[in-house]
Amino acid sequence: MSGRFAGKTVLVTGASTGIGLGIATGFAEAGANVSLAARSADRLEEAAAALRARGLIAQAFTVDVASAAAVQALCKDVAASFGGLDILCANAGIYPVTRLEDITEAEWDQVLDVNVKGTFFCVQAALPYLRASGAGRVVLTSSITGPVTGISGLSHYGASKAAQLGFMRTAAMELAKDGITVNAILPGLIETEALAALGEDYVKNAINLIPVRRIGQVRDIANACLFFAAPESGFITGQGLVIDGGQTLPEAPE
Repeated sequence: MSGRFAGKTVLVTGASTGIGLGIATGFAEAGANVSLAARSADRLEEAAAALRARGLIAQAFTVDVASAAAVQALCKDVAASFGGLDILCANAGIYPVTRLEDITEAEWDQVLDVNVKGTFFCVQAALPYLRASGAGRVVLTSSITGPVTGISGLSHYGASKAAQLGFMRTAAMELAKDGITVNAILPGLIETEALAALGEDYVKNAINLIPVRRIGQVRDIANACLFFAAPESGFITGQGLVIDGGQTLPEAPE
């Protein structure tokens, strides 16, 4: 798909590591002007510099997506740098693991602020530029956790990921008249730093639960984002795509 997105400007939040960096890399390799945004300035600039070292177009912006003002400034700066904004990948999210009885109000609010309000702020701030694009694309990173499955210790995260899909459906309806599509990806287990931190035994056991018998790669997620952002996908909006190697299919272990 090299060069397919040449001339397009893409903003990816939560892009310093993991899935977000994978999405940004996929678009950069496809020729897009990519803006990577995250809270961690050092890791973010390292990620952008690594892409530029490969001859790809990438720049870094630090942002707290839970701040409406910060997100407004981010979108303005991205559009000023590249002459517009065509594709928003709202990927930033947090997932502290805390049992239900131990979640404080502050922690609950923090997860919903970043994962849900952050998504809303990003889409709202990007709207003028996506409208000007004439074929704007929004791709949200939800999860199978919440909308499809549940994991102990992630009740607030699961609630936030389900909320994103409710937001997506109405946003897709409202923005369709502007030629903007809004879709979501729902990743299963993906090989990232966070998964590696759970240990080899966890990963080996997880593979046994996945019909295709492997952990997903960030490239699998990037490919789905490229699909939703492509011109050929202009008739698809308000949809969530599960990317889990069949993880959610078995009724019982084989």
